[in-house]
Amino acid sequence: MDRRYLQLDVFANRPGAGNPLGVVVDADGLDTGAMQAIANWTNLSETIFLLPPDANADYRVRIFTPRQELPFAGHPSVGAAWAALDQGLATPRSGALVQQCAAGLLPVRIDTRDGHTLPSVRAPRAVHRASPDGIESQLDAVLQALGAIDAPHALLDNGPRWWCVDLSSSAAVRALAPPLAEIAALCLASDAVGVAVCGRSEAADHALVVRAFCPADGVPEDPVTGSANAAIAAWLHMDRAEDGRVVRYVASQGRELGRDGRVEVEIDPAGEVWIGGAVQAVIRGTFEW
Repeated sequence: MDRRYLQLDVFANRPGAGNPLGVVVDADGLDTGAMQAIANWTNLSETIFLLPPDANADYRVRIFTPRQELPFAGHPSVGAAWAALDQGLATPRSGALVQQCAAGLLPVRIDTRDGHTLPSVRAPRAVHRASPDGIESQLDAVLQALGAIDAPHALLDNGPRWWCVDLSSSAAVRALAPPLAEIAALCLASDAVGVAVCGRSEAADHALVVRAFCPADGVPEDPVTGSANAAIAAWLHMDRAEDGRVVRYVASQGRELGRDGRVEVEIDPAGEVWIGGAVQAVIRGTFEW
């Protein structure tokens, strides 16, 4: 059967920026093996499949990299909300939706700016995981190659697991040459999807620079990564007192790949992290499989 298909750029203020996302709209009838094969064929960092939801959700999404299914990912979730609205699968109630994915039911906010729809999804709450036994050599090899042997680092789990490394400065993040073989070995040994590095920026339009590397999943560097940005936000603010303040900032990711995405990050008073941004539709068509 012909299925509606979209290709979106997420966290993008123009086509060609942000992170590409494949969207199979009418995914009913595709089994897990077919979805994984399609995601491998599109060879995008993620491909999503929209399905009828269970009760209490507005739409359901399954998220695949070329190698595996993910319980949650940021740019696929933002793109899924946009696509569900664009394709008439869901209607916001008081500017809100509920997404069903393998990580559970996630609230989504729908904002409008200059006539454009900007979804924001509440990421699953990140959990700080202990470093697994027996991976010390792989972790040291990555940190040594990053020039970050003494840098703060942690393993965060918000659906996928991310190794987060704070390089402090944006210049250090932008200049680094990632040790892809060492990162792949570390991720396979620790069941992590990738290594995300961050550094503060004094630029007027963004406060943080982020890069994310997922070579074990066939994605040497991901252009713009919502789940990694959510994990970093949670990690950097874990010791923040829940005093009613809201923290908002913009992260820059993807410039090194020519994608120059912008992720709008909010940490609410309860410590929940929201990830959002602009979405561009680049391809509209049908998909045969």
